[in-house]
Amino acid sequence: MPDRCPAPPAVIAVQPEVSRHHLTVHGQPMSYLEAGRQSDGPVVVLVHGLGSNAATWLDLMALLGPHVHVVAPDLLGHGQSGAPRRGDYSVGGHASRLRDLLRAMGLARASVVGHSFGGGVAMSFAYQFPERADSLVLISSGGLGPELSIALRAACLPGVALTAQSLTTLAPGWIVHLARYGAMRMGWAPPIELVRLGRILRSLTDPDARRVFLHTLRGAVSWSGQRLDATDLLYLLAELPTLLIAGRRDRCIPHRHTLLAHQALPGSRLAVLEAGHFPHSEHPEQVAELILDLLAASSAAAAATVVVQAAAPAPHGADRAAS
Repeated sequence: MPDRCPAPPAVIAVQPEVSRHHLTVHGQPMSYLEAGRQSDGPVVVLVHGLGSNAATWLDLMALLGPHVHVVAPDLLGHGQSGAPRRGDYSVGGHASRLRDLLRAMGLARASVVGHSFGGGVAMSFAYQFPERADSLVLISSGGLGPELSIALRAACLPGVALTAQSLTTLAPGWIVHLARYGAMRMGWAPPIELVRLGRILRSLTDPDARRVFLHTLRGAVSWSGQRLDATDLLYLLAELPTLLIAGRRDRCIPHRHTLLAHQALPGSRLAVLEAGHFPHSEHPEQVAELILDLLAASSAAAAATVVVQAAAPAPHGADRAAS
């Protein structure tokens, strides 16, 4: 059972209405951003992708915070959370640690939103702990098909991540800007994706971060594409309110994967935005509205179910038995 820190968690102001906290889970520091604790709304957990951290959700958290209680953890090995050499960085391991973080916070249930690799973690959380999942949102999610950008497939090869990071660090600024400009003009990726990629590469300066990145990447990706395929388990989500969001211009994971997942989940909601791999960064207002609509519909459906159950007639003979 994870223990809270003996002292009150440190709080670091990140931006208005968003704060940073720290807990110890299974002996490792876990850091998370939080907003909307006083909103009296449902709990929403935001799970970032590989090589990223909770800060990727800042814009979305500012929009959701007035309505719901939002928690965005740094996954193990990312951001300000611990990076143990023998840590479990598998999708299932991250999902289990997410459950334990919520338990340490005294939160019984949550709606889980996952982006890219975090989508796989969110799905795994819903599969493993259905009693804790209220709804599921997958944004440009991994695990829904084998195809993957050549950049990510190449990154799993020996020495590539270190070489790319070194070039980004050592190259003169004008070369980096020129390469970014050329990539945008060629249509290889929208600006926000290049900015995010640059941040990931800069984070790999730290040896521990690079080790975790490569360990996690090689567990999920090979040169031929994604190793993990959750499509055969989608039927387990049939009763869970689910929203699928994809960017039509995603150059990392084809948005077709999300379309196929929607077909496999007839009750799911689908939104394809004019965005790249980071719809929540390009269109945070639109993504926030989609999430809040899902939560409102789920809450209304749950309330209607309770009313119907309460109004159901007692089984024949029940009154006689009671007397």
